[in-house]
Amino acid sequence: MGIVIGIDVGGSTTKIVGLHEGKIISPMFITATDPVSSLFGAFGKYIYSNNISLTDIEHVMITGVGSASVEGNIYGLPTSKADEFQSDGLGAHFGNNLDRIIVVSMGTGTTLVKVEGDDIRHLGGISMGGGTLIGLSSLLLKTTKIDTIQQLAEKGNVKNVNLQIEDICKNDLEGLPLFATASLFGKAANSHISEEDIAIGIFYLVIQTIGSAAVLSSINSGIKDFVAIGNLSKIPQCREIFSMIESLYGVRFHIPDHAEFCTAIGAALCYHKNIKK
Repeated sequence: MGIVIGIDVGGSTTKIVGLHEGKIISPMFITATDPVSSLFGAFGKYIYSNNISLTDIEHVMITGVGSASVEGNIYGLPTSKADEFQSDGLGAHFGNNLDRIIVVSMGTGTTLVKVEGDDIRHLGGISMGGGTLIGLSSLLLKTTKIDTIQQLAEKGNVKNVNLQIEDICKNDLEGLPLFATASLFGKAANSHISEEDIAIGIFYLVIQTIGSAAVLSSINSGIKDFVAIGNLSKIPQCREIFSMIESLYGVRFHIPDHAEFCTAIGAALCYHKNIKK
């Protein structure tokens, strides 16, 4: 069997992977001004960089919000579209032995997908994600560069920004330890805070809200494992904040090695499972 190419087409960023005999080949992403340019640019760069010829490719599977802009075959190769939620679920489940998970797909916004064996269902989502982080950073820190925001956040103290249980109570409340957040940005109006404090506060606002929403989506399901995927999941602050949520709710957050490429991986897997739009 040949290589199956999975492509996750975003508004301007496209992620692409090859899948051959159950192994991932050199995940890659590219940014362009529009989805079509991004897709064809990513595809051309991918096959050139990996010395792959068109005859090596068995099928191309595309998914993502930008896939609606693409019709027909890619470079004459058999091409199909994969459902994004199925791709999220299959990609997040790839390479682990977790049968029951909720996938937390953190892109511009956040999508929640429940996976129970072969049953993959879209639970919903929230309008909080990387777009929120970049937008607030632009307004409050005058930058949209994620590296700069991270560097600022590393020097910040979230206790200067968020109101915590320990600020309003001397003892743990039932189910609410002293480290728990009572109000995100709850101290911002009452004290002088630095840019560094604002940066870590923005990370907590976005990631803690996403994590809490994911946990709430699992109520009555018995699911305790959450797999975070998408670009935002690779930010170092994610692990710190998810660790706090794990302690608070008794759950487990997992971030796969290729978390930002999971949807593209899942698109390729859709071909092998004959799941197409």
